[in-house]
Amino acid sequence: YENNFEQAPPGKVPEDMMVIGGEFTVKAEGTNKFLELPGAPLDSFAVLFGPTEGAEVSVSARIFGTAKGRRAPTFGVGLGGVGGFKLQLSPGKKSLELLKDQDVKASVTFDWKSATWTQLRLQVRKLKDGDWKIEGKAWPQGVAEPKEWTIQFVDLEEPVAGKSSVLGSPFAGTPIGFDDLRVVK
Repeated sequence: YENNFEQAPPGKVPEDMMVIGGEFTVKAEGTNKFLELPGAPLDSFAVLFGPTEGAEVSVSARIFGTAKGRRAPTFGVGLGGVGGFKLQLSPGKKSLELLKDQDVKASVTFDWKSATWTQLRLQVRKLKDGDWKIEGKAWPQGVAEPKEWTIQFVDLEEPVAGKSSVLGSPFAGTPIGFDDLRVVK
């Protein structure tokens, strides 16, 4: 699955996406189109997309956020539907987190730059011993993708199958942009 929104009409959400909350719309800025979550109301919102998968899959996206004063948005990508795994960037905590549903399973320090596009990638794969490895990475656009995974977690339970997602909480009161959504087996 791949969507860069270039064929999507502005002001709507593509038909192959399911909004879980929030007033997402396709916006055009110059020659680029992207999915945008407005800066209000303040809550947690998500959009589901792509095929229903459980494991041996990766999701990636470019996400744009802007801090306002000491407040910053929280945003990320997810696998396995609403209650699945999420790779979430939480600039207010200066951390990159792996969550299963709403429970933080791992956290590492991450230095995020406001008003820039950030690449995020999350994958779930089965290990030889039957456990499941969840790996994530984040990096600024324009910088080479890191070879190593930034954050990892091993789960004993098989992941639930579900669609991929992008998610955001506009804590700064500023919009969050999502682009170049990709799901790869």
